[in-house]
Amino acid sequence: MERTSGWERLLVATHVIHPRNWVVLAVLIVAGIFMILPFVWAVSVSLQPGSAAYSLPPNYIPREPSLDSYRRLLDPDVQFLRAYFNSLLVAGLTTLGVIVTSSMAAFAFSRLEFRGRTVFFALILMGLMIPPAFVLIPLFFMFARADILDTPWALILPAIISPLGIYMLRQFMLLQPKEYEESALVEGAGYWLIFRKISLPQMGPAIASLAIIAFTFSWNNFLIPLVFVRSQDQMTLPLAIWDLSTRSQALNLSVMMAGVTLAILPLFIVFLIAQRFIVEGLSNTGIKG
Repeated sequence: MERTSGWERLLVATHVIHPRNWVVLAVLIVAGIFMILPFVWAVSVSLQPGSAAYSLPPNYIPREPSLDSYRRLLDPDVQFLRAYFNSLLVAGLTTLGVIVTSSMAAFAFSRLEFRGRTVFFALILMGLMIPPAFVLIPLFFMFARADILDTPWALILPAIISPLGIYMLRQFMLLQPKEYEESALVEGAGYWLIFRKISLPQMGPAIASLAIIAFTFSWNNFLIPLVFVRSQDQMTLPLAIWDLSTRSQALNLSVMMAGVTLAILPLFIVFLIAQRFIVEGLSNTGIKG
């Protein structure tokens, strides 16, 4: 059996495309190029000296690549690696909390019959309409009284209850058959056992997409750390990059772009690996863009 190369498969695919869709395809390609250019520029600037970062027209290909900007991020005074660890800790624990709370709530709202279920679910969905800035002041005073300001818990606790995550997993569970759970219930299994052994494995694709969304949101979150974090030791990556921008005398634009490049690199890798789970999970839950 002959193997076809990538270029041959691409040519076959282009012949399948209807001629009237070529315009749409061309527009999408041009739009994609313009979307990628800022990231290419950021990587290019991070590999150039500070003086070359402000050149016009911008240089998308560095003439003399250098890793000096990345070395300067390792300076103990910058504490960039500390911020990287803080972001990994906060995003990881937040993602775990979102998965646990959302999967349990989705099981309750999709499989259990109790009074007021529709009302409670409607109240949870109302959380999608409330902007985060609306609850910052009450949370600030509550966390101050609990003495957890300027700690990772002040960033994790507000995010572990996700209305979007509950809605996604509930919609996914409603599409799954109930026969296995009903059979286990007849055999005497409890709801906790049914949830762990039957329902939770069924949520695999939806949980994978929710984990990526929750991790990305927590990794990029700037507003909540800006309000709840005071010391440099507890800064997350968005705050650390913002702090770099305020050090105009000590650090230049190349160092800032090096920080931005390192910040988006994990998300870029995760998206390339798991983009199939995002599309599959969102399509199975009925959420459409």
